[in-house]
Amino acid sequence: MAAYEAKFQIGQIIQHRKFDYVGVIFDIDPVFAGTEEWYAHVAQSRPPKDKPWYHVLVNGEAHTTYVAEQNMEPADSPCPIVHPLTDELLGDFDGERYSLRQQMN
Repeated sequence: MAAYEAKFQIGQIIQHRKFDYVGVIFDIDPVFAGTEEWYAHVAQSRPPKDKPWYHVLVNGEAHTTYVAEQNMEPADSPCPIVHPLTDELLGDFDGERYSLRQQMN
């Protein structure tokens, strides 16, 4: 079976297709990594588990979301994301996307 390549990248500004919020991707799981209980309760559209899922900082909120690839699209007008974890998890915003934060070992 061929590996599936994620359509979106860390630092990319996205818009949720169903809930219409904007956010920034800060992590990617190559396949669904949540619990069956969470999937049954939250993922009501039953998106595929064998495609990438994304961890997203939601603009103007303090929470994160876990989003299936099929429910996202690139934001029409990327903008800086207002979230308490943006500076901690990501680097600078260049007008299109965030750079990756350099990790210090």
